[in-house]
Amino acid sequence: MIAQALYFMLPAYAANMAPVLFKSTFKPLAKPIAPKIKLRGKSLFGAHKTFRGLLVAGIAGILVFLLQEWLYNLPLFQSISLFDYDSMFQAYSVLPGFLLGFGAIFGDLIESAVKRQLDIKPGAKFMPWDQIDFVIGSLIFLAVLYVPSWQVVLIILVLTPALHIAANHLGYYLKLKKVKW
Repeated sequence: MIAQALYFMLPAYAANMAPVLFKSTFKPLAKPIAPKIKLRGKSLFGAHKTFRGLLVAGIAGILVFLLQEWLYNLPLFQSISLFDYDSMFQAYSVLPGFLLGFGAIFGDLIESAVKRQLDIKPGAKFMPWDQIDFVIGSLIFLAVLYVPSWQVVLIILVLTPALHIAANHLGYYLKLKKVKW
């Protein structure tokens, strides 16, 4: 069930990493999402939340979901899939990938807004929300089409923080991120 839970979340994981991986591309879209919108006199999201991040997160979620859909024809991937990609989402095509990807980035945006209101600087630790904000967002968005079992959700919520920290450390050592968390 662990492999199934992690495989299920791959579109959201990819979406969460995509803005960091593509920070040097699509320069015209590197504009803050809501630079002039303030809440209680504080910036809503901060300058580092950009349209580029929204775009690449949504695309990453879709592409990974499409890859999973294609791989579903192989027995190994059928065995670790929580559902039948061929029949369950046939009418929706790329929508589940979009919902997981956009939900992930939306969860991150909400967490960013909360950090601004609490005067927590961009890039500063905000445990455990830094590690699960995107998971919560992606699960909420996908809930219009599919709700995993509580066991799968629990596995995701327990394992994702460790995976998130490991990925961030890797990004830091590869000089893709300025902080380890």
